[in-house]
Amino acid sequence: MVIKLKWLWKNKKDEDQTVIRNKARFVAKGYAQEEGIDFEESFAPVVRLEAVWIFIAYAAHKSFPIYQMDVKTEFLNGPLKEEVYVAQPDGFVDPDHSKKVYRLRKALYGLKQAPRAWYDELSKFLSSKGFTK
Repeated sequence: MVIKLKWLWKNKKDEDQTVIRNKARFVAKGYAQEEGIDFEESFAPVVRLEAVWIFIAYAAHKSFPIYQMDVKTEFLNGPLKEEVYVAQPDGFVDPDHSKKVYRLRKALYGLKQAPRAWYDELSKFLSSKGFTK
C-alpha cells in the first residue's frame, strides 16, 4: 500500500495576533494504514501516574534535581523496520516519473510506526549510556 502525504501549514502569532512565523510540516496520512498489513502493532508509550509520583518523591527525599525534556522532532528520527512507501506529494510530482513512489527510511509524523521507531531509537541510545529498564 502506498501512503499519501500532505502539508500542514500553521501561522505562529504574537499577542497582537500578528503573524511572526509560518510553520510547515510534512505528514503522512497514517490513518489509512491497516494493522497487520501496513504495520505490526500500534504503540503509544505512556507512564503511569503512580510511577511519576514515586520518582518525584524519591528525588525530593534524596535532594536530586529533576530536569524535564521535550523533544520537538521525536517522530522524525526513528529508522523504520518495515518497508513503507509514500506517494509523491502534491506540488512536487516529477513529471517524467509521475507513477513512481518513495521508500521511507525514517519515520514521518502520522505514521503508525513512528512512536515505536522513536522509542526503539531512544532505548538503544540510553542503553549505550548505561541506563537500564
